[in-house]
Amino acid sequence: MRSTPSRRATATGALIAAAAMLAVGVQTGTAAADDEWGPVAPKGQAAGKADPGALPADLSPAQRTALIRAADADKAATAKQLGLGAQEKLVVRDVVQDRDGTTHTRYERTYGGLPVLGGDLVVTETKAGKTEGVSKASPAQLENVDTSADIAPAAAEKQALGAARAEGSKATDAERAPRKVVWMGQGTPVLAYETVVGGLQHDGTPNELHVITDATTGKKLYEWQAVHTGTGNTQYSGQVTLGTAPSYTLTDTARGNHKTYNLNRGTSGTGTLFSGADDIWGDGTPSNLETAGADAHYGAALTWDYYKNVHGRSGIKGDGVGAYSRVHYGNAYVNAFWQDSCFCMTYGDGAANAKPLTSIDVAAHEMTHGVTSNTAGLVYSGESGGLNEATSDIFAAAVEFYANNPKDPGDYLVGEKIDIRGNGTPLRYMDKPSKDGSSKDYWYSGIGGVDVHYSSGPANHWFYLLSEGSGAKTVNGVAYDSPTSDGLPVTGIGRDKAALIWYKALTTKFNSRTDYAGARAGTVAVATELYGAGSAEVKAVEHAWAGVNVGSRPGGGDPGTGKVFENTADVAIPDNGAAVTSAVSVTGVAGNAPSTLKVDVDIVHTWRGDLVVDLVAPDGTAYRLKNSSSSDSADNVKATYTVNASSEVANGSWKLRVQDVAAQDTGYINSWKLTFP
Repeated sequence: MRSTPSRRATATGALIAAAAMLAVGVQTGTAAADDEWGPVAPKGQAAGKADPGALPADLSPAQRTALIRAADADKAATAKQLGLGAQEKLVVRDVVQDRDGTTHTRYERTYGGLPVLGGDLVVTETKAGKTEGVSKASPAQLENVDTSADIAPAAAEKQALGAARAEGSKATDAERAPRKVVWMGQGTPVLAYETVVGGLQHDGTPNELHVITDATTGKKLYEWQAVHTGTGNTQYSGQVTLGTAPSYTLTDTARGNHKTYNLNRGTSGTGTLFSGADDIWGDGTPSNLETAGADAHYGAALTWDYYKNVHGRSGIKGDGVGAYSRVHYGNAYVNAFWQDSCFCMTYGDGAANAKPLTSIDVAAHEMTHGVTSNTAGLVYSGESGGLNEATSDIFAAAVEFYANNPKDPGDYLVGEKIDIRGNGTPLRYMDKPSKDGSSKDYWYSGIGGVDVHYSSGPANHWFYLLSEGSGAKTVNGVAYDSPTSDGLPVTGIGRDKAALIWYKALTTKFNSRTDYAGARAGTVAVATELYGAGSAEVKAVEHAWAGVNVGSRPGGGDPGTGKVFENTADVAIPDNGAAVTSAVSVTGVAGNAPSTLKVDVDIVHTWRGDLVVDLVAPDGTAYRLKNSSSSDSADNVKATYTVNASSEVANGSWKLRVQDVAAQDTGYINSWKLTFP
């Protein structure tokens, strides 16, 4: 894409020219003159073996603002060069930049003046203005949408209020009246209403339920929850230094004026800013209300510092503005949450008001929900919701290790200090998520229907595997034993590299509808940019994803040493048409198929996200290998899947069944094979 000089410029040139944890919920200062206006390496991020130019640039708020202004000035030309329709317009949401001047601009879209939900995209350009890639939340064409509604807004509001009542809300009117939008989150774009209902959920958590209603049929299309439930003498971190303002208040003047307020058991409003006659806060016990304030204030500062010093991000939005924290929410409220609407984190005091949810990892988790909202915008439902939750868990662990606080050493446990279960066990485990009794260790086709706090498991597990590797080991005195879905080992590359890869994927590759397949594609692409194609880091990313059943092992996976049955005949796959099959005849294998049946698939296709792929046993039982995904825009399916087919007789005709469920892209089955050990 050809760009104007202001778009091609680095931050320096642009300035001259012209952003619920739990199922139950940085420092700025003045820079030296010679680097104040140029992208520099984040102070805490050693380049290591990474390409230094591919690391995130340390943009000041002013630099970021200038880049956004330049992109906004160029958005009409960008829309034209992307081939967008006459009724489509781009709205700049964020810009991030690499140290080599590569710019990643995130856009929302409008159609006929209406907001488009699920139509976000990221355009990546080199310093010279050449387009390197465009990542879209939806591959669908935004055209021929009738913007005249057939149902009244009142019908949509009634539907939304009913959905909110199921969550516990007693609201009788919508918090935000139905607005007309174009819904692009699932297949063909349609005119819809978006209604937001407030009130409180069953457990006292604020409710901000978004309900999407088809404006033609009145059918509910989608819903998601916008509330993401998740010298101080602190309860969890010992005696620490806090950023405060003179006279004295919990106002961190070095970190965007982040403030911490006391709700004093209330459930609404901002509360009262913590203030005192001296600069000593709390006594380490929950009975002193300042103690929870000190913990929350400290956790917010650590999180700010981590994002600023490691990833070059100045605050949640990257604009240098601090959020705020509210503690002592409700009475014995066992939760914590982030809200975009107030740009704030809120913490309950736990059972019997004795265990405030203000530990380092909880604070980092909640602030990270804000970072996710202001970058990829992962919708808090389905697989994208699980990835949203996992992102907060991943950076909660990263911040805890970064803090290096001897009272709360870094670990791969979530919420281990707050004792939310009352038996001393953590809320979640990253090395083996299922240890909590609900989270999932590995991806499977129905995981999008699981609560987002539990569908986060495979991504949390991936992060642990990529950081530390599989098997038994002890880190900071904590014993871990991480399995893999295929029983094959994974070798870790270190937590710092793993966190860098996830952060850059979140800010430059992921979008509102990214699913697990898209997360794999995004992290592999980022690892390639950072470390080079075929590098050990890229292979480790792929191995770790295969270890949680997302994609295959590098090089096509374990080739196996048993009997192989293969079909190499091409089978055309109709575009948006009926399913087709390719068969292999298995003979000479005694008894049943194994629990580790290897299925190697080679499909040539111009948009793999259109494809649904099943293995069909001789008795007709289907085993889902791959779901369709609108955000999986890569070409081809070259993967090895492991299927538990132990209930099937081995001998007989096995089929690979493939269906293209969306229009415009085509392909064929090139070959496939079964390997029996």
